[in-house]
Amino acid sequence: MVLLHVLFEHAVGYALLALKEVEEISLLQPQVEESVLNLGKFHSIVRLVAFCPFASSQVALENANAVSEGVVHEDLRLLLETHLPSKKKKVLLGVGDPKIGAAIQEELGYNCQTGGVIAEILRGVRLHFHNLVKGLTDLSACKAQLGLGHSYSRAKVKFNVNRVDNMIIQSISLLDQLDKDINTFSMRVRQSRCGEGKAVALWFLMKQLGQGVTVALCREWYGYHFPELVKIINDNATYCRLAQFIGNRRELNEDKLEKLEELTMDGAKAKAILDASRSSM
Repeated sequence: MVLLHVLFEHAVGYALLALKEVEEISLLQPQVEESVLNLGKFHSIVRLVAFCPFASSQVALENANAVSEGVVHEDLRLLLETHLPSKKKKVLLGVGDPKIGAAIQEELGYNCQTGGVIAEILRGVRLHFHNLVKGLTDLSACKAQLGLGHSYSRAKVKFNVNRVDNMIIQSISLLDQLDKDINTFSMRVRQSRCGEGKAVALWFLMKQLGQGVTVALCREWYGYHFPELVKIINDNATYCRLAQFIGNRRELNEDKLEKLEELTMDGAKAKAILDASRSSM
């Protein structure tokens, strides 16, 4: 007969469970699969032998790190040595992690097994754990798991001494990228690859669509429609505002001169734009 025990690690502590004795462990598989979702049936196969709660969240984190690294913590050693039978050859300990199983077998001498029926048993224990341990509720178990998860993640993240400098570096990189984008868009406004006929057709289309799309569309079309404008206006933002306002250069007249002066903030440039629109090819 083989006496099977199962070790279950939880955020609140270690649990050691025992299963009914069988000649072959594989014979338990069908019974466990049938009872894993039913608490009453699961209790008939699995019973809680011992529960070792963690004294604090710091202790829980230390044990979690030890299990993940395949190290037998003193709390785990004390639990196993106290509650497992002294005849080690007749005991089989089921564990979820092969690394901690190998460490237990090497240091304490207990035969360990993973996978197969052990995985099904642990699935049932995980599902019914708050019912197996007296005084433990599903809510408190979830809170403990959440707290340990955050602590474990923070401990695993390496501290970066240059993190403040990183934000400055990223901000400078962002400004550089914005400058490149502005220059790229401005060149597309000024050096569009389309004929004048298409540009004129576009301005009629933009009148139908509304002025909300004028600036975006003129970036592709306006350069060849009114090439003289780039020689008069150097500022990219002002150029785009003028392209949006002027539209079809053939419609530019004395009535729009006042608005041109307002956009350029220069009466001479406004008059030069008007004259250029009349002589533009």
